[in-house]
Amino acid sequence: MLAQAPTQAPRRPAQPSNTQNQLDSNQALFTVLAAINAAGYDDQIDSVSTHPFRHTLRTQLAARPLDSVYELKRFFRDHKLSDSNAELSRYISYALLIDGPPGFGYRDPAMLRPADASSIEGLSPLLAAFYKEADLDQLWLQAQPHYDRMIAQYHEPVSRAVLQANSYLRNSTSGYLGRRFQIYVDLLGAPNQVQSRSYADDYFVVVTPSAELQIDGIRHGYLHYLMDPLGLKFKEEIQKKQALRDYALGAPTLAEAYKDDFVLLATESAIKAAEGRMDRSPAKIEQALKEGYVLAPALDEQLAVYEKQEVALRLYFPNLIKGIDFKTEEKRLEKVEFASERTARVVRAAGVAPKEPELTGAAKTLDEAEKAYADRDLERAKTIYLKVLEETPEKSLHAKSYYGLARISLLQRDPETGARLFRKVLELDPDNNTRAWSYLYLGRLADSQGERAEAIEHYRAALAVEGVPETVRQASEKGLRDAFTNRPLN
Repeated sequence: MLAQAPTQAPRRPAQPSNTQNQLDSNQALFTVLAAINAAGYDDQIDSVSTHPFRHTLRTQLAARPLDSVYELKRFFRDHKLSDSNAELSRYISYALLIDGPPGFGYRDPAMLRPADASSIEGLSPLLAAFYKEADLDQLWLQAQPHYDRMIAQYHEPVSRAVLQANSYLRNSTSGYLGRRFQIYVDLLGAPNQVQSRSYADDYFVVVTPSAELQIDGIRHGYLHYLMDPLGLKFKEEIQKKQALRDYALGAPTLAEAYKDDFVLLATESAIKAAEGRMDRSPAKIEQALKEGYVLAPALDEQLAVYEKQEVALRLYFPNLIKGIDFKTEEKRLEKVEFASERTARVVRAAGVAPKEPELTGAAKTLDEAEKAYADRDLERAKTIYLKVLEETPEKSLHAKSYYGLARISLLQRDPETGARLFRKVLELDPDNNTRAWSYLYLGRLADSQGERAEAIEHYRAALAVEGVPETVRQASEKGLRDAFTNRPLN
């Protein structure tokens, strides 16, 4: 809910904290994004979909000699990312974890915070100084009519979308006891964004200005709120189907988190299947399959059975999983052609993405090998990876080739060769992403052989790599806590 400033103008009535489909603005989010706008965050500032108040706020802040902005600029510069989407994403994450003024401290100091928020640790004291010096409470009040108009636009269509999801899942509109689903509208970020987060029992969706309302993204976040607990509750049933995960490994656009966590993959497949059923769109199911959500077609068929009975999905869910037939799915998945490019949920309104430079020489050959690997044409991929070794003396490309050959060895059930090749990768000059993944695989291989001390050493080495990918970080931390014995290696 909105924090009350001493000069707060009359606002819309406060909603109970357990109200579902809650639409609101958020003062901590406003302050964080006002701060980075003052500090140099310019992504899509000239887009036609950028909210006018973003320009107003930037103009007013720029006209004031603020010492706090100098410190913010230095902080923003020192933590700057090359990916503007990732840049905005981590500041949104941070904002969702903190209270509003005056201190902007963490709501739950004991909570294990995600890596993106932790990467900008130390921002809160700067926010507190900026908020006070810039009289940001007045700009916050000035923004309220703009927020109210955006909230009013979303209110009815979001209500319909949530009602549709509740009706399809036969879910009580009161939601789950002690859990919260919250939608925040934002005026100050780059337009056309839908950002979803889940922290313990709190689920958030943040939407920025756009020409078309981002209802599908909000509904998707709400389905996660409803269905994520089902994936966790029936985890053992889902893991009985884990052999089907191997097919997902060949999907080039599927995020590594889904390849690493079968329960996560199954839950997301179920959500996409439910979206396709609700929208009566077989094309959505087909697209989900092409993107690597390999259980979506099977769950689509099981949901058709669910629709003919009266039990709520939260009780029927294990039946969906039990109904998946291995032989049927193997025949289906052996023929699938995965998409080479991800279908974007968010469409930017301004600008055209620069064309990727055309690859040549050994880099082009390596790209062909990666595509063959993604298509699970392993023998062809192996041949092309070996060709790279002949085409160039460049160590970093050799490292990537050996990394590809190592992964092929694991898929061909030859862990000994895989371990030898991963060590070869580390002897060369791999980029940090390849280095981190190689350590993670070596950790899992050591665990599978009962070499726990060696496995821990590799997990720690992965975590020590600069800019370790989030999936590797999570998997390595999990590996330090629990051995990967008897788990799949890739």
